Amino acid sequence: MFQHRPRRLMATAAASLALAAGASTTAFAAQTHHAPPAPKPTVVLVHGAWADSSSWSGVVKRLQADGYPVTAPANPLRGLGSDSSYLADYLRTIKGPIVLVGHSYGGAVITDAATGNSQVKALVYVAAFAPDKGESTADLVGRFPGSHLSDDPGAPLPTALNPVPFTQADGSTGTDLYIKAGKYRDVFLSNRVSPAQAAELAATQRPVSAQAVGEPSGTPAWKTIPSWYLVADDDHTIPPAAERAMAARAHAHTVEVDGPHALAVTDPYAVTRLVEQAAATR
Repeated sequence: MFQHRPRRLMATAAASLALAAGASTTAFAAQTHHAPPAPKPTVVLVHGAWADSSSWSGVVKRLQADGYPVTAPANPLRGLGSDSSYLADYLRTIKGPIVLVGHSYGGAVITDAATGNSQVKALVYVAAFAPDKGESTADLVGRFPGSHLSDDPGAPLPTALNPVPFTQADGSTGTDLYIKAGKYRDVFLSNRVSPAQAAELAATQRPVSAQAVGEPSGTPAWKTIPSWYLVADDDHTIPPAAERAMAARAHAHTVEVDGPHALAVTDPYAVTRLVEQAAATR
């Protein structure tokens, strides 16, 4: 009558072992499970006057190699209000967090475009304008000595610039401003690149309208969004003193490098490093 008992004992033992193994597997899985890392923010690079999106090429290459989604939209350079509205619309097409980077006049554009956009987690200014409400980029350049845009403070137009009239959509006359070819290497690059490379960049420069540089800024995003600032100590376009003052006013995390206005061209590593610092701060 007891012939089946060993089989029952063996079955019970096997079931116990199976339960124990299952519990151990569950515990091991719980110990080794890690939440997937948060996706990296999209970096949006906004060029300024006398450059184009290709000026970011060295930065784009490095950011992409580090796994960041990157885009460098064209900045129209027609007027601060319209340029900012254009960028604001563009930003609304991007899903997820954004690190918004501006160079030169592009800094003024991101300052207005990011206002009210909760997806923009950080602003990065690269030798850029960070105006307060009511300030224009022309105001900020003229407020501090050191710019090589003009060697005659009394001239109606900075002497390094070449005005080119054009007909606007409404039939009125606008004025595009180019840096004169012979001045470009000094003003934009502080003579840090070869004459041949400077000549190529001068030939492909995008002009900015006189309206854009004289138009006052709106409510600045840097008052509500954390900012970072890369000061170019040898900038011949925006005086370094102006850059330091704007960075301090915005309470920006500030780094200074020995370089010209076109830092993304001459030192893409320094630009990339600061952008990634901003992106890593949540």
